[in-house]
Amino acid sequence: MTNDIAAELAKLHELSGAEFSKQVERIALRKEFYPLRGEKAIYTVGIAGEDYDNLLAAARKAVEHGYSVFVLPNPMGVRTADFIFEYKGIYIMYELKTIQGGNSAGSRLSGAVGQSNRILLHMATNYNARVLASDIKSYFEGNPHAIEVLIFKGNKKISVTRRYAANPKFNRMFRKQYEK
Repeated sequence: MTNDIAAELAKLHELSGAEFSKQVERIALRKEFYPLRGEKAIYTVGIAGEDYDNLLAAARKAVEHGYSVFVLPNPMGVRTADFIFEYKGIYIMYELKTIQGGNSAGSRLSGAVGQSNRILLHMATNYNARVLASDIKSYFEGNPHAIEVLIFKGNKKISVTRRYAANPKFNRMFRKQYEK
């Protein structure tokens, strides 16, 4: 069961564009996924491991924002994202980085390179908006494949794309959005 998903996840490293997107959707629609008991719109093949609480907290927050969430297994030997989010028929993969320390976003972002081109930052602490903006900008500058950093902070959802981060006014615009 999980080995089949592992093979499908491994294929993602060879695909791009529309083929990548179709493969993400195929993975999410696999019959191995089942609803997580007691949760709404969260599906799994079996959540386990040391990051369980962080995965579940972020998945619940994503559901609050209207997503259906597929929690991906972590097969040995395959670098992969943590989630597939579905919204209005669009399936997108995200690597979760829970931010709990005051200066950890930069290192958490750089550690995500190669796992997914979209990162979900679940902010579990107060974090300086100026530092976070700088960390996100550096992440995009250092990772040519990065597409988006999605941030869940309290009840807010902030999407930072490469284009947004490249805007000369990004720091000021982001701080305003993050701090309001």
